[in-house]
Amino acid sequence: MQHKLPKRKPTRLKDYNYSSAGAYFITICTKDRKRLLCNISVGFGIYDEPRIILSEYGKIADKYIQKMSNDYDDITVDNYVIMPNHSHMLISIHENHGASQVPHPTNETIPKFVSLFKRYCNREFKVNIWQKSYNDHIIRDEQDYLNRWKYIEHNPFNWSQDDYY
Repeated sequence: MQHKLPKRKPTRLKDYNYSSAGAYFITICTKDRKRLLCNISVGFGIYDEPRIILSEYGKIADKYIQKMSNDYDDITVDNYVIMPNHSHMLISIHENHGASQVPHPTNETIPKFVSLFKRYCNREFKVNIWQKSYNDHIIRDEQDYLNRWKYIEHNPFNWSQDDYY
């Protein structure tokens, strides 16, 4: 008897050009959600903020997030957090330098950014720690942007209640 594989839900918005200027909220997870990127240390005082202690994998991921944000004129990583088994990034595309108006997954800015990020990290890791896909959310307006920014800022505080915990 053959088992049917569950049908995967598409993560991309149909017919959307992911090279369009705007902001995007990206989540990239480790394979099997293994906690490889960091540890979160929580203090005991009322005002103690959680500390993110990056592992060697986390330090490499952090290096490439910053490098890619600095290396590209039309893309910036506005805010990000590296969690034990995932990373959230708020990415802005500022201009559309000659990008095709026809959406094509292999030439679009966001998929290319994620692919290069994973590739750079994996080369230095000498192993692939990332899950195959990633989650994206197209930022709709300023309030959506601010909500995602706050989510990133508060993610370490909420780690024990996080969906990825």
